[in-house]
Amino acid sequence: MAITSLEMKKEATILDKVQKLLGDTLDSLGDIVVSNEDNLLEFKKMMWENANSFDEGEMQQVMHATAQESDKVMRKEQYFRRLLQIKDKPYFASIVFKDDEGDIFNIYMSLTYLKDEDGNNILYDWRSPICSLFYDYETGPCSYVAPGGEYKGILKRKRQYKIENKKLVGVFDNSLNINDEVLQEVLATESSDKMKNVVNTIQQEQNQVIRNLEDNNLIVQGIAGSGKTTVALHRIAFLLYRLKNLNSKNILIFSPNNIFTEYISDVLPSLGERNTLQTTFADYLENFISEYDGVESFTDFVSRYYSYQEMFPELVEYKQSDKIIDDLDAFLDNYVANSQFIKSFYEGEKNLIEKDEINHLLHDKYSRLPLFERVDEIAEKLCSTYYKGKLTKKKTYLKLLYQNSNFQKDYKKIMSDFFKSDFCRMRLDEKYIQSFMNVDILHYEDALIFAYIKGILEGFLYENTIRQVVIDEAQDYNRLQYIIIQNIFKKADFTILGDINQNINPYYHYQSLEDLSDLFHGDTRYLELLKTYRSSPEIIDYTNKILNLHHVNAIRKNNNKPVVIRKGVSDLKKRLVEDILFLQNEYKSTALITKDLREAENIYELIKDEVNISLVDANTKGFYKELVVIPAYVAKGLEFDSVIIYNDRKNSYKRNERNLLYVACTRCQHELFIYN
Repeated sequence: MAITSLEMKKEATILDKVQKLLGDTLDSLGDIVVSNEDNLLEFKKMMWENANSFDEGEMQQVMHATAQESDKVMRKEQYFRRLLQIKDKPYFASIVFKDDEGDIFNIYMSLTYLKDEDGNNILYDWRSPICSLFYDYETGPCSYVAPGGEYKGILKRKRQYKIENKKLVGVFDNSLNINDEVLQEVLATESSDKMKNVVNTIQQEQNQVIRNLEDNNLIVQGIAGSGKTTVALHRIAFLLYRLKNLNSKNILIFSPNNIFTEYISDVLPSLGERNTLQTTFADYLENFISEYDGVESFTDFVSRYYSYQEMFPELVEYKQSDKIIDDLDAFLDNYVANSQFIKSFYEGEKNLIEKDEINHLLHDKYSRLPLFERVDEIAEKLCSTYYKGKLTKKKTYLKLLYQNSNFQKDYKKIMSDFFKSDFCRMRLDEKYIQSFMNVDILHYEDALIFAYIKGILEGFLYENTIRQVVIDEAQDYNRLQYIIIQNIFKKADFTILGDINQNINPYYHYQSLEDLSDLFHGDTRYLELLKTYRSSPEIIDYTNKILNLHHVNAIRKNNNKPVVIRKGVSDLKKRLVEDILFLQNEYKSTALITKDLREAENIYELIKDEVNISLVDANTKGFYKELVVIPAYVAKGLEFDSVIIYNDRKNSYKRNERNLLYVACTRCQHELFIYN
């Protein structure tokens, strides 16, 4: 609801005052930052020039002081950058809150805080406790929780602002109504090349995920277009603001592919935070598994299925199943239990190493350790016994220990032995086992098993600096992957986000993501996001029918543009180009989404001379969204103004591939065309 002209003048006056204070603060802080940097450089120079004159204790003190000064300078620089970000749009909303004691607070919300000369807050960071009222309540009774306790009162007013280039363009009073004017304006905006922050339109169900501090772990089931990834990134920004000593280097995001990593790369910087560490699970596997030249990506793994290149899908399904976890555990328990040193041996002329003694160390004293760590400990113990702790003989002892044992540190052989053993539920001959073991690039499904065997017998690459892990597209990870991740990040809390309806892993399915709750340490909460903000009601109605869904709640207003079905097209090239030009005239971004990469390549070759189109695959890092052709399993997590779904008649989506078609169609915001 628009405000009166008198209120508009008052708001314009407030904006002018904020702009002046902001400008003065930037000028002052800019001088301080430059001065502090110069002083710090001079201080470091002095320290190193006089390093020889300090004793060890003095040097420790000087280094500590330098680190503290560096930290102060860094914090001021970061705040300076945040203020620069808001100089053209200082705030986006305000609330008027009356507490139970009758005091009234007029809170202006921004991406960061701003104080006046007396230290009073003029702008409040959107992540501060009192600002949660804007997202969680309509006008009326309300409460919020801050470090000092719970505060109750009345929310008198909620107001949103449209500010462009330091000028007040629009002001709206609103309730929590999901269809409010500002939200609909944002939803009507064309998509950009990269994901943007949504601090001015966060909804109540999203805010519950973002601001949750009560639970160690969150598992979030969100339907297509519900803002799962956006919520995850805003949650990271919130945790960085609220959790003591947490910085971006303590947070890791598992992304589905490199395209997605690039797509979300602007969100945290736009919120005033540095980007966190990011990886894909295949990248982790490749780092951990040094025994092969590389590891197949998840995208290439699913591509084998959807392009019908996998010759033995039943075996892959077993390798991806929960059953193989039990089988591997039983095999490895048996392997470790039967591992022993089979004879005593001499090192040098006098040092007799008795097999009973070292078997006692192997199975009793060091039994808490992974098998091959035990052997390392035994080698060091022998060095301590015979060489006064010097480790120069450790390699010699390791060689002798393995020479006189019935086991070897050969993970390829151990994994092959599993598939030959009675613990494996599928009967495989030696030739077939070697066909997937003796390769340069290890298949994705085999890499999971290999990494698990190696981790159990040697220990996983424990990452103790990571305190928060975010996993997006969680439905595409099988249970074995979560067990591996839990072993790597033992002290981390987790935010898991996914949608079981968007599962593109053809070999593994969850009934509910809540099934993952038992895997994580500490309190775990399961939440759902049930509103979709991406697609028009017409598109949602169509995509519901693909999976027989009924619960999807579309927030966008009807655009009266039905889904267009193209069947029996006689001149494919001509018809495609006509539709592309029509959509490009209407929208900023258009995607041709195919079932697999081969089809994407064929379409690209067909029309590349007629339109300016980009071919996107799993290895693409940066691209412009104006017009792309992309396989459905690569398009996950992305969104486009308009979409053309294409598949060759001979390569139609089968009944068990409906989830992939659902993923493809739900990438679309405004207008959807379906070919074949």
